[in-house]
Amino acid sequence: MTKKDEFIGVGRRKTAVASVRLRPGTGEVNVNGRKFEEYFPLDVQREVVLSPLTTCNVPGMYDIIIRCKGGGREGQMIAARLGISRALVEQDEERRQDLKAEGFLTRDPRKRERKKYGLKGARKRFQFSKR
Repeated sequence: MTKKDEFIGVGRRKTAVASVRLRPGTGEVNVNGRKFEEYFPLDVQREVVLSPLTTCNVPGMYDIIIRCKGGGREGQMIAARLGISRALVEQDEERRQDLKAEGFLTRDPRKRERKKYGLKGARKRFQFSKR
């Protein structure tokens, strides 16, 4: 196998970053050195991560290696989905329209707002007392 057989995509969400490698294979998925079912135990989570593959009608054609850092499981899940989508587009540019229509190529820009001084959180204030 050469480097040309491997397609790389990076996905981000909040503070989570997922680096995804697609290789032609049997459909084996590996996340941070663990089995896919072990890392994402819920069926819904696994469906969300692999949804770009089902959209492009290529489930089981690629071995996927995902490396996630930061954030929680939900953010990592959506970051991995974006990474897989970008890698699929890198492999075949014609897939872009289908994935874009499903919203899989859109990076969610929302981040956590910083806490401001003099307040309890980003916006919540301490209770006002007149006397």
